[in-house]
Amino acid sequence: MPLASDRTADTPVSLGHALDNARMSRLHMKFWLLAGLGILLDGFDFFIIGVAGPLIAKDFGTGPVQQGLISASAIVGAAVGAALLGPLGDRIGRSRIFQVDLWLFVVFSLACAAAWDTWSLVAFRLLLGVAVGLDYPIAASYLAEILPARSRGRWLVGAFSLQAVGILLGAATGVVILRLLPDVDSWRIMLGFGAVPALFIIVLRRNMPESPRWLARNGREQEAREVGETMTGLSILLTPTDRERQAPPPEGGRAFVQPQLFSRRLLRRTVFTTVPWFLMDIATYGVGIFTPTLLASLALNGTGTPFIANDIASTEGTAVLDVFLVIGFGLAILLVDRTGRVPLQLAGFAVMTAALCSLAVLDQLSASAPAHVAMVFASFALFNVFMNMGPNAVTFALPAEVFPSDVRAAGHGFAAGCGKLGAALGTFLFPVLLASAGRTALLYGVAGSCALAFLVTLALRIEPAGRSLDDLTGEETTAVPSRVTPP
Repeated sequence: MPLASDRTADTPVSLGHALDNARMSRLHMKFWLLAGLGILLDGFDFFIIGVAGPLIAKDFGTGPVQQGLISASAIVGAAVGAALLGPLGDRIGRSRIFQVDLWLFVVFSLACAAAWDTWSLVAFRLLLGVAVGLDYPIAASYLAEILPARSRGRWLVGAFSLQAVGILLGAATGVVILRLLPDVDSWRIMLGFGAVPALFIIVLRRNMPESPRWLARNGREQEAREVGETMTGLSILLTPTDRERQAPPPEGGRAFVQPQLFSRRLLRRTVFTTVPWFLMDIATYGVGIFTPTLLASLALNGTGTPFIANDIASTEGTAVLDVFLVIGFGLAILLVDRTGRVPLQLAGFAVMTAALCSLAVLDQLSASAPAHVAMVFASFALFNVFMNMGPNAVTFALPAEVFPSDVRAAGHGFAAGCGKLGAALGTFLFPVLLASAGRTALLYGVAGSCALAFLVTLALRIEPAGRSLDDLTGEETTAVPSRVTPP
């Protein structure tokens, strides 16, 4: 990559100082978009399986357990991709992973569309999830390392908000396909359509540069200076701090889940970033994927409409509620650097708990009055707004900020993997518990997980707003020499 010709300063500065204090440029925004677009695919798959699920169940004749496995399989795969393969981004670089994970998404999206029975669909969606999960820690680590400190939270949350764009894309795709092809077999087109945005993102990511911080800490100093100077417009001189690796490599360089995440100096950060994400995703994915099902039973029950017509109505109602997901992300972008990450996460968990309790109470009341339908929609809307304003946005940003550079992708991957494990638990158990325990008990149980996440956040809080990565992650770390990795 050529050096920038319009230097704003002739005096060399350190790479960390240049990146932390840079202005958001068009180049920053370009790399931000390229890194964040993979998250859009997670949102698309998140929603489309909720629309396709009832059609798949009718087509394959699945029961609650098999339906739960179909819904949860991609999320289990994402947990594997994030937690076990995320550390590859620390070892071989961020940009290399960007080049392969979306091809996996394309291949297995098309394979899902061709699935011949429940178990082949579960297997293909498991592998599809690996690709989605791998993109999470790599995108977050890359962005945290290039974004200016004063606006890092806003742009990290903005990248994660592309999940809501994917959800809306999934909603639009589901409604259009159901309207044009009101047939049980249309689920195949829905699942296969995911290959289209993935191919588009692959084309855009072709010439994406490596993270300059990763380059500097891995012996590729000339490349680090070139990329850093191009992004900031400043002359850069690498300092010992820029070159220092902040944690020892895993034994033999082959470990996946890094043991230092559970060391005394990092354990609090690991628990703080993983447990709330795990508990939050139980609610986010459990309620989110089955919102069409819950809407149909809470607000549309007793209409006497045919199966496909009822699926269309609940899908359209869910699409309207998904607008509130976008509103929540908008509020997060506005507030995350002003109020801090922890206050937003606490407020989000508190209101999510209240909204789920409200739905549980409404489930015990008569569903015939129009006011009842309005209250159901209002409770869902509050849940969506505060979920995305708070923990759904913040849990993505925090691991990328609080972990040292050499375990940043590993730390974020482990936290994201735990989140996806909670999501898988939520999606698998939701139809099972819905059939056995009933809606009211299930909603109260999910509300309890949100309340517990509130308490963990309050007890272990670490606030990174406005702090440089070197300050935030270096205060408890011991520097070791940089390693040299192949170009």
